[in-house]
Amino acid sequence: MARRRPGLRKRLALNIFSDLYASTVAEHRLTTLFWECTLRCNLSCRHCGSDCRVDPGVPDMPLEDFLKVLDEEITPHVDPSEVLIIFSGGEVLVRDDLERAGAEVTRRGYAWGMVTNGMALTEARLRSLLDAGLRSVSVSLDGFEREHNHIRGNSRSYDRALAALRMIVREPSLTYDVVTCVTGAMVPQLEAFRDMLIAEGVAYWRLFSIFPMGRAKNDPSLRMTDAQFREMLEFIRRTRKEGRIGTSYACEGFLGDYETEVRDYFYQCAAGVSVASIRVDGAISGCTSIRANFHQGNIYRDKFWDVWQNRFEPFRNRDWARRGACADCKMFRYCLGGGMHLHGDDGELLYCHYHRL
Repeated sequence: MARRRPGLRKRLALNIFSDLYASTVAEHRLTTLFWECTLRCNLSCRHCGSDCRVDPGVPDMPLEDFLKVLDEEITPHVDPSEVLIIFSGGEVLVRDDLERAGAEVTRRGYAWGMVTNGMALTEARLRSLLDAGLRSVSVSLDGFEREHNHIRGNSRSYDRALAALRMIVREPSLTYDVVTCVTGAMVPQLEAFRDMLIAEGVAYWRLFSIFPMGRAKNDPSLRMTDAQFREMLEFIRRTRKEGRIGTSYACEGFLGDYETEVRDYFYQCAAGVSVASIRVDGAISGCTSIRANFHQGNIYRDKFWDVWQNRFEPFRNRDWARRGACADCKMFRYCLGGGMHLHGDDGELLYCHYHRL
C-alpha cells in the first residue's frame, strides 16, 4: 500500500503527460492495425479471452476482404510506412495463406507482424514468412514446462514454443518479444524463468496479468492475489534496474507510483486512439481484447475511415467511465477508467489495477 499514490514529482510529470495525451486523442493518428484473421486455433488455452478452438464455428476473414479495406479505406489516408499491421487470432499459423497476406501487405508499403503460440512454427515456415516481409513476432510462453502446458492444455506446447523462440532469437532482422501471462502459481518462479530467458538470448519480455474474459472468466485459479500482483510489479521493477533483459508490464492499467518504473512510459490505453482492429467478422474496434459492446462498426456495412474519424467516442471521451469505484477517484485524470478491455458488457470496470496496490 505504501507505493500506491504517486509522489509529488511523478504527479507533476503525470499532469504534463495527461495534457499531451489529450492532444494525442484529438489527433487520433492510426499507427497500429490488428487484423484478427482467424479464430481457429491449434490449442485450447485455459486463459483464452476469445474462447478460440480448432473449429470455432466462425469462418476466417477472406484476405481479399481485408485488402479491399486496406486499399480503399486506409492507404489513401495514411503513410503505410508509419502503420504496423499485426496479424492475430486465434493462431495465425493455421492459415495457409499467411505468406500471401504478408507479401500483399508488404507490397503496399506496410510493415507487418504476428502473435503466435509457436506450435506450428518450423524453420521452413519461418523462412517463408520472412521472405513475405515478416518484421515482428510476439511469442507466448507462460512459464516453465509444467505451468505452460497446464495453461495451454497440450503436453507439447512448451517444447514447441521454446523451439519457435530459439528460431526467432537467431533472426537479426526480427523485432520480437516473449509474452507471459502470469498466474499466481508462476509468481514464485519469475526470477528463475527470467534467468532462463536470458540464457536463451531473449532480449525483450512483456508480462501480463490474466483478466476475467472468455474462458478465464470462470477460472479464478489463473488470477493473482493482490499481494502476488504487487510482488510481480516489484520483480519487474528490480529486473529493469538490473538491465539484463528488457522487461515491462503490459499496457493494462494505471499503476500509481509504479508508473514509469515497470514500463517505459506513463499508462495510456491506445485502443481507439492510435490502435484499431478489424475483427474476424468484420467488426471495427480498438484492440482485439475489447468486448463486442464497444465495437464501432463493421467493414461489411460501414466505411472504415469514416468510423475511425467520426466514431470511437467511448474510447476518446472517458467521462462515461467515471462511475462506481472511479466516481470519486483522485487518479481518474491519469487512469481514465483503465483499459477498455477491462470493462464488462454493462461498461462496469471488472477490476482496478490501482486499487490492487
